[in-house]
Amino acid sequence: MQPGQIFGTIAAPTGAPKDLGVFIGGAIKIFIIVAGIFLLIYMLWGAFDWITSGGEKEKISKAQAKITNAVIGMFLVIVALTLFNLIAGNILKIIKVTPKGWEITLPTLR
Repeated sequence: MQPGQIFGTIAAPTGAPKDLGVFIGGAIKIFIIVAGIFLLIYMLWGAFDWITSGGEKEKISKAQAKITNAVIGMFLVIVALTLFNLIAGNILKIIKVTPKGWEITLPTLR
């Protein structure tokens, strides 16, 4: 500590944007995995309801609605992932795909 400095000096943190980018990339990957698992469970639930409907029209239509909603949900997750990858990766150059996963480079001021 230099004379006249009571509290020391302030230094910018090092490595924080890259570490935060890796964290955000991992969070996105976990979200996609969890969404896929929930959609698969919902689709299987609809299939089980269809099998156990016993031929009742109302139960079959509810089961078909569950399966349809699960397929639409999977489609939406894939579209959202594709758009995110296109915009953040190809257009803004924020995402780099590495063997360990996504690495997000957050914008900084210079």
